[in-house]
Amino acid sequence: MLTVMIDAMGIGLIVPVMPALLQEVGGGSLADAAIWGGVMATSFAVMQFLFGPVMGGLSDRFGRRPVLLISLVVMAVDYVVMAVAGALWLLLLGRIVAGITAATQSTAAAYMADISAPEHRAANFGLIGAGFGVGFVLGPLAGGLLAEYGTRAPFWAAACLATANAAFGWIVLRETVTVGRRRAFSWRRANPLGALRALGKLSGVTTLLVVYFLYHVAFAVYPSAWSYFTVARFDWSPATIGLSLGLFGATMAVVQGGLIRPVLRVWGERGTVIGGHIVNVVSFSLIAVIASGTFVLILTPLAAFAGVVPPALQGMMSRRVAADAQGELQGALTPASALAMMGAPLAMTWTFAAFTREGTVLYLPGAPFLLAAALSTGGLAVVLATSRSARKPLQ
Repeated sequence: MLTVMIDAMGIGLIVPVMPALLQEVGGGSLADAAIWGGVMATSFAVMQFLFGPVMGGLSDRFGRRPVLLISLVVMAVDYVVMAVAGALWLLLLGRIVAGITAATQSTAAAYMADISAPEHRAANFGLIGAGFGVGFVLGPLAGGLLAEYGTRAPFWAAACLATANAAFGWIVLRETVTVGRRRAFSWRRANPLGALRALGKLSGVTTLLVVYFLYHVAFAVYPSAWSYFTVARFDWSPATIGLSLGLFGATMAVVQGGLIRPVLRVWGERGTVIGGHIVNVVSFSLIAVIASGTFVLILTPLAAFAGVVPPALQGMMSRRVAADAQGELQGALTPASALAMMGAPLAMTWTFAAFTREGTVLYLPGAPFLLAAALSTGGLAVVLATSRSARKPLQ
């Protein structure tokens, strides 16, 4: 759980300092920094997409313990390199390596399965999700607060955390893959594109998968463009950016961990998906045009309410496939969300750069949020257009 938490912190830890750091290293404008930030976020997501199955396969061959511990050590070294990097290409290389080392969630989940009785696995997998959620809240908070000591301070802190966790794991983490349970590494099983082939077979959920993809692209505007947007619009400091992202993450945790149940009882799955999309369209549109940072913070609970959409969509899709195809469905959802996170950062940061660079015809820092609102409107239209026959669950 600590490993997954630190992996998640690595995603959010540097977000508050990226505008200042990229301008410091590259010497360009905020628009140029945003483009580089999008490239780095995309490279991180691509590496996680490519190496998640590889890490899982290596842990089946060599054991969970060495994969987890070596990843933490490499992660610590990588953060040190990024802390002293004086060139953009070195920062980009650091994010690529960080994406690879953070692709150990599959190994952590496999370890949890190894040590859990079958009837307890689902609940224990929830602990993995909890670790990721806590890390995603703590990362921006810590990054924002540490930025008061310089743009490199969050990287030194991350290196210390990874080193401490590697030492802790060396002492307490026992190996769970015995010699008899190990299997040879196979590149075919480690191919992340394999699950995508299942998309064409799931005809009953293809339309909802499109909605699922559009939702994740739109929602990625927060980690991709939020820090650049708030600097340009409100001149927020890294500490304020980190606190705002922490508030958003904490509110999302409340929504997905508790509020989702009563909402589903009242609205049902389809109603929840529709309501969440409407909230997305409204909140994205308001954020794009509001001139007060205080009012944007007040909007945070409304924006976070849209977090009810993914679990409701998953529920709708699971009702539309046969019992023996549930694993196939979940296997298709993972690459769908990963692909969204690979393309979204570039789309959002390029949009921001186009509307904020010097000489632009229309200066509009909130343009990425208008793009997100348009994507959400498209997702809402697809849901509303779904025929009743397509909505009917399998008997």
